[in-house]
Amino acid sequence: MLRKITAKFLKDESGATAIEYGLIAALVSVAAIGALGTMGDSLVNIFSTVSTELETATTAAGSGSGGGSGSGG
Repeated sequence: MLRKITAKFLKDESGATAIEYGLIAALVSVAAIGALGTMGDSLVNIFSTVSTELETATTAAGSGSGGGSGSGG
């Protein structure tokens, strides 16, 4: 009887499968954090450039013709 229980316990791989899935999830998480960390600096640079260009464009438009927002009449 003890031999059957031991054999059944050794053949049961559900715990090993759960551990494998956990390791895969951890690896994907580490890769995602690394990729986002690398992309973070470039995203900050892109948004800073866009912000600067928008400020320049709105300043140029504000000092332009000086027209109002409505149509005359």
